[in-house]
Amino acid sequence: MAVTLTVNGQRRQLLAEPRTQLADLLREQLNLTGTHLGCEQGVCGACTVLIDGVPQRSCISYAVDCDGAEITTIEGFDADPTMATLRQNFSAHHALQCGFCTPGMLVTARDIVLRLGEVPEARVREELSGNICRCTGYVGIVGAVCATARGCTPQESAAPIAAAALAAPAVAAPVENAAPRAAQPLKGGNSLTETIAIAAPPEQVWEAMGDLPALAACLPGAEITEVDGEAIKGRMKVALGPIKVAFAGTGTVRLDAATRSGVLRGAGRDGGTGSSAEGELGFALAPSATGTPGGTDVAITLQWRLTGALAQFGRSGLVADLVRRLAQQFAANLQARLAGEAPPAQPAPLNLFQLLWAALRARFGR
Repeated sequence: MAVTLTVNGQRRQLLAEPRTQLADLLREQLNLTGTHLGCEQGVCGACTVLIDGVPQRSCISYAVDCDGAEITTIEGFDADPTMATLRQNFSAHHALQCGFCTPGMLVTARDIVLRLGEVPEARVREELSGNICRCTGYVGIVGAVCATARGCTPQESAAPIAAAALAAPAVAAPVENAAPRAAQPLKGGNSLTETIAIAAPPEQVWEAMGDLPALAACLPGAEITEVDGEAIKGRMKVALGPIKVAFAGTGTVRLDAATRSGVLRGAGRDGGTGSSAEGELGFALAPSATGTPGGTDVAITLQWRLTGALAQFGRSGLVADLVRRLAQQFAANLQARLAGEAPPAQPAPLNLFQLLWAALRARFGR
């Protein structure tokens, strides 16, 4: 498959098999061997690079999924002042021995400094927990990161996906009874259009959707923790057998009462697994055309992109079934809330295994 990447500022057009991991493409086709391969299952962090400005495990990121993305490897930071300071402090604090983990460690450390600024040592250790060093004992690494971050404040450029979501332009109002269209397709992402039926009049459903924290509680695993005008912060907990991630992220919400429509955009990252998610949800309410008389049809357009340990579920042929079943759960919980039955205050993680099994049973049944 043809893949177009911007690698360290240079646009490259390459060929890759669908199974090729980004790390292999960088090392074997572009000779960027500073990206090291250790565990090859996303655990050790030695292969960490920036994908669209966000640290990701390149050993579990498929190259074809990164089509159109901007990639920065350790070789691409020669002119970066933060990285230059980190390198000096790594040397001064004796933060490297064999050097195998160092490229990924430096990429992660730079993200910590820019994204968080000066934070307590305990937070630095927590942020570094996804990068394994077999030699140093971490004392020198933590000291080097703390020295670099001293006196620094968080910078928006450290999270370009979230910043782009916050700065995204408003979407034109959709026509009645049609799902709103996404403002801009996500590179390497997926999309789905669905309609869910709610047995309540549109004005009642719209009023419920204005309570964003309560609305998020209807989606398994989701929680909105802060609302400041159009800006929101929240979490999404997902469980897949032994893989448990908690995406923490930011986004925006735009609501149009005149057309009873809206657009939510956001991005989040799980620091433990390196998984990240970016998405956009557009919706429009209209009187039910086929469901309960006096009810509401909610037309939804969803776009999403996953990277990291959960990326496989962004490509599966079952993903449409999974999202539809998740939409059904959301509709059932919203229906219950409208009837006065509030969901639990602390929602359980979204269990992908349960959804996957239900989708498989339905497919085999057909």
